[in-house]
Amino acid sequence: EHMVQESPQDRELGTCARESPSFHSRFTSLSITRELWSKQGAKDGAVGTSQGRASTGSGAATPSPSSTISTALFEPERDGQTPQVVVLVGAPGMGKTTMVRRVMLEWGEGTLHTQFDFVFCIDCKAMVLPMEASVAELVSQCCPGLRVPAGMILDGQKKILFIFDGFEALGFSLVRPEAELSSDPREVKPLELTLMSLLKKTVLPEASLLITVRPAALGRLRQCLKGEYYVEILGFSAARRKEYFHRYFENSNKADVAFRFARGNEILYSLCVIPVMSWTICTVLEQELCGKKNLLDCSKTTTGMIMFYLSQILKHRDRDNPQVLQQFLLQLCSLAAEGIWKHKDLFEEKEIKDCGLDQPSLLSFFLNERIPREGEHHESVYAFTHLHLQEFFAAMFYVLEDDGETASSLGKLEKDVNKLLESYKSRKDLNVTVRFLFGLVSQKSIQYMDKTIGCRISARAREELLQWLQGRHRGLSLPGQALKVSEMDTFHFLFEMNEKSFTQSALNHFTDLDLQDVKLTLYDQMTLSFCIQHWAGLGCVTLQGCSFQWRDPEAELDAVGVVPRVWCTGEQPEQVRCAEPPLPVLSCRLRWCQLSESCCAELAALLAEQPGLARLELADSSLGDSGVRLLCEGLRAPGCCLRILR
Repeated sequence: EHMVQESPQDRELGTCARESPSFHSRFTSLSITRELWSKQGAKDGAVGTSQGRASTGSGAATPSPSSTISTALFEPERDGQTPQVVVLVGAPGMGKTTMVRRVMLEWGEGTLHTQFDFVFCIDCKAMVLPMEASVAELVSQCCPGLRVPAGMILDGQKKILFIFDGFEALGFSLVRPEAELSSDPREVKPLELTLMSLLKKTVLPEASLLITVRPAALGRLRQCLKGEYYVEILGFSAARRKEYFHRYFENSNKADVAFRFARGNEILYSLCVIPVMSWTICTVLEQELCGKKNLLDCSKTTTGMIMFYLSQILKHRDRDNPQVLQQFLLQLCSLAAEGIWKHKDLFEEKEIKDCGLDQPSLLSFFLNERIPREGEHHESVYAFTHLHLQEFFAAMFYVLEDDGETASSLGKLEKDVNKLLESYKSRKDLNVTVRFLFGLVSQKSIQYMDKTIGCRISARAREELLQWLQGRHRGLSLPGQALKVSEMDTFHFLFEMNEKSFTQSALNHFTDLDLQDVKLTLYDQMTLSFCIQHWAGLGCVTLQGCSFQWRDPEAELDAVGVVPRVWCTGEQPEQVRCAEPPLPVLSCRLRWCQLSESCCAELAALLAEQPGLARLELADSSLGDSGVRLLCEGLRAPGCCLRILR
């Protein structure tokens, strides 16, 4: 009861006004993997978050044969032994504290872990711990409403589970002589000795321990444990990601729309393996859906989502010295950029120290440590929590302000934006980094990073990005032909910037949009909608062999309803409303896009409500007689100015 009362509310960001959901209604099972360290050593890559970071694939965190999604952490293992010490390992935001809350709730309700008479949770991150304390005093502080004196509980033959949540927050040394430790739960000693006595089991040796820890602090923790089992949180599997969206939203239609939005953005969907990233995306999208009927009006970019995520994981850090964070981020971004250029995502301990990143209070927010197995002779290796986060920090390397002195200590890599953009021609693996670069230099991002996270972003790269976009498509058009944009990534870059004036400047030299054989997700359609609305000189849209998703991709249902969704907005196909103001499109060519009868109502609305549309081509479509009748209703509308229909 005390844990539930003291737990922070999930809804602290001013989302839609409604009663806060119960913990049970929101909880979604996590994929975990279990290992007994003393028998096999750490599973290669397991203790340290899947080789140091979450995968980027859409199937990330798919449970392996030895994985489970249960919170029954103290059940007998395959060898028949029941763990007495369990270490729950996970990167920031992976759900360690949530798992602890679940364990306590299940125990309190009598559904799991019923072998324990008492469970006490020591929150290492939030508790104001005294300089000196006995185990009994710690228990009283963890649970001030105890009806029985703590000393009586600890003196009796009770089965007790102690939970240490956030072990890495304990900054004291764990190397202590055995003689200094306590064996009496009532004995008052310096706090570190009391906690060490529990960990080393010189006091209450029969008690069980559950310890949550970030990978970077595993090395310290191993010094004082024996026979411990390790449980690594792998995050959300693909199925659990969808389940979480539906648990988060009370309205199933909104849950479907929000999930389609995330599923259509490969970067966001991949990041959803991290539970706090799923929460971030749901929280932001809920704010959008509160005031708008659909996400085609949404202007939340991938960059914005990640900045919001960073603000959440950094909100408990010390803000007294922003220069320390700025300096650390400069070094971190340099490491990330070096890795991206060299196709490298694992970094040795020496590299971390050489970069000046060996600051435990900050390092564990961004990098996971992979501890070597027993018998391995190499040092620990580190990786960013997720590859896309490494790409984000690599982009930040080019725009994060420094004092000049720092730049000279970052190594040989130059902050040359033009070199990055030129290399993108032959290295499409730089796409995500370039996309984040556009997002970071928007005015909103610069202000947000300064105000919320406390680091300074330079806007100097904006002109270079604008010139590059204006020049990259000019060579694709033959002399005398209209200048056209034919790469979808251009629209992604502009949407990531999300500034009307920048988009207008980038596109005002072009008159045609020409895409071929592109599978347009809901996110792609939203991206196109944003760019088209700010493209004053657009004269012709050609979509050839394109398909348009707007149902769940995993259900393998493509619905065209297609092109009008680029110009119009509406929650359902039958409720289309035209974007304002009317767009000056002269020609719309939909060739081999598998248009069917079901989209004709939207096409009719397009004809009736877009007076600038003079030419429409619907080659190789299966509209049917009833579909054509619907189309004719649009042709008869007073607002239809169409001159050519093919």
